[in-house]
Amino acid sequence: MARIAGVDLPKDKRIDIGLSYIYGIGRINSKKILDEAQIDHAKRVKDLTEAEVSKIANIITAAYKVEGDLRREVVSNIKRLQEIGAYRGMRHRRNLPVKGQRTKTNARTKRGKRKTVGAVKVEVKKEKEVKA
Repeated sequence: MARIAGVDLPKDKRIDIGLSYIYGIGRINSKKILDEAQIDHAKRVKDLTEAEVSKIANIITAAYKVEGDLRREVVSNIKRLQEIGAYRGMRHRRNLPVKGQRTKTNARTKRGKRKTVGAVKVEVKKEKEVKA
């Protein structure tokens, strides 16, 4: 199993897919990295030699911001937006969609499970009145 940028890559995947398990590297960047390292895209992670793994790791550390550094930068950018009172910062703070999506319907992944607000059934009201 190859370990690059603190991430264990899955050994049965192709290397171009396996590199995308690193936060900050997607499919396009992984292909650029493999082209620069002159490694076949169809090669499996378990078939990589130590020299190839170190070549990939060197390219990533030299040219890309990944994992912890990138996560820290993203969090600090969001915190900065919140502190200056920007609209996007307010949307982050309220846990709502930031990039202009509609919220009357949809936005379930961001807002969470539906919470029913409003009318109470007539039967429940009558039961409460009888108890009182």
